[in-house]
Amino acid sequence: MRYDIVAMGELLIDFTEAGFSPAKQRLFEQNPGGAVANVACGAARLGLHTAFIGKVGNDMHGRYLRDVLQQANVNTDGLLLSDEVFTTLAFVSLSPTGEREFSFARKPGADTCLYAEELLDAQLTNCAIFHVGSLSMTDEPVRSATLYAVQRAKAAGAVISYDPNYRAPLWKSVEEAKTQMRALLPYADLVKLSDEETELLTDETQPEAALDRLLAAGAKCAVVTLGKRGAMLGFGGARTHFPTIPGLTVMDTTGAGDAFWSAFLSRVVKGGLLSGLSEESAARYVRFANAAAGYCVGRRGAIPSMPTEAEVQSLL
Repeated sequence: MRYDIVAMGELLIDFTEAGFSPAKQRLFEQNPGGAVANVACGAARLGLHTAFIGKVGNDMHGRYLRDVLQQANVNTDGLLLSDEVFTTLAFVSLSPTGEREFSFARKPGADTCLYAEELLDAQLTNCAIFHVGSLSMTDEPVRSATLYAVQRAKAAGAVISYDPNYRAPLWKSVEEAKTQMRALLPYADLVKLSDEETELLTDETQPEAALDRLLAAGAKCAVVTLGKRGAMLGFGGARTHFPTIPGLTVMDTTGAGDAFWSAFLSRVVKGGLLSGLSEESAARYVRFANAAAGYCVGRRGAIPSMPTEAEVQSLL
């Protein structure tokens, strides 16, 4: 069986702030999340054949997350449920503008305890795009498993997609984060990072300069997302800014970057992978991705907010 996208990394619960109880205690809403899992679900929602590789606890949260992926039509053959470790939890508070602050229960979380020998080789070697993030680089054994998987998938001909996702509380130091997050760049064909991560990945603070560095390092195409200012595309010698769709209501920014990237990757698959990439096609893909992110921020949670093709088109 061949997959359009196989995504490997974290699958967790986002407990998102959801008002107050009658006793004036903060309430948190259980939302399925994890950046890499969000991408798998977002691409599946857009009609792609996707699979997820990772580990959760054999607990109420892990079983719930497995069900969520299956309901989203994401293959879960590579998702392991462990009796030894608990599903990773993230508690998310939201500012009045929808921006997030995270607190993690991950010491260790199940997502960090995936071993290379537990991976299904058929999924690594039978996908058009293999997608990873950087949270699987914070700890062993999943760090070595991720490097092995990327190398195996690339050797089998997969396009490697990389979306670094910096969460300061999960790293021992900024320097370690820089080292480990950059370790995946030599393998990456497609890279998406936020404007907050450009210096960590490239030593550059300006999006244009960061894109120059990423393309010089070997990426075929790179995008820096700029929050409410949209996104900047780097392809060949072009550095093109695409603003967000105006007039959208922002309720929750959780998963917006993942909605963006899953939409972009869906166009890459449908457009013929790297052979179909050009300055013109990449620009079309970013516009589509901007609309997907715009739809996502108007709803609560990550996976539940990933749009369908028709929902994206309604914003274009």
